[in-house]
Amino acid sequence: MSSGTEKIVSNIMSEARLKADAILQESELEVNSIMDNGNKQAELEKNKILDDAKKQSDMRYQQIISEAKMNSRRKELEAREKVIEAAFEKANDELVSIASSTSKEYSDALMKMIKEAATEIGGGDLIIHIKEEDKSKVTDIDTLATEIKSETGKDTHLEFGQAIDTIGGAVLKTKNGEIEVNNTIEARMLRYKKALRSEVAKILFD
Repeated sequence: MSSGTEKIVSNIMSEARLKADAILQESELEVNSIMDNGNKQAELEKNKILDDAKKQSDMRYQQIISEAKMNSRRKELEAREKVIEAAFEKANDELVSIASSTSKEYSDALMKMIKEAATEIGGGDLIIHIKEEDKSKVTDIDTLATEIKSETGKDTHLEFGQAIDTIGGAVLKTKNGEIEVNNTIEARMLRYKKALRSEVAKILFD
């Protein structure tokens, strides 16, 4: 190969090397740029995944706490209900015993329950429904009618009606049957129980 030809080949080779170096540098820059962008995107994705996981974790935590509080309140309510039921069962047994006796305590309470029911009705011609064995415990029905008249301002007449099945206490009705007041021991116990349950609900949920 002549010196002229060698010179041409050498120049071509030099240019080729320069172009190859430029291409390699450009490719390296592009690769670095892609890698940088990839790392940034990966970091963003990682942070997003972590944020989503934290949000889900926080939501689940709040859900667990809420469920635990609800279960705790429910168990507390159940416990209070059991205490109320036990107390009323005990009271009921004691009242059955007292109402079955001939004690003055029960006779006075019976007269008071009749008077309360009659006063609530507003006096007038009233029928007293009590258990058969309690009739002998209403000792002075006329005096009782006078006391009711004093409370209501209305002439009052009391008479016994059909005996009822009850622990004790009385049901009073107007003679025409339009108004009735249940003041038996069972009815009073039920009213007190409802009031106590209401108090329990206030304690737990207010």
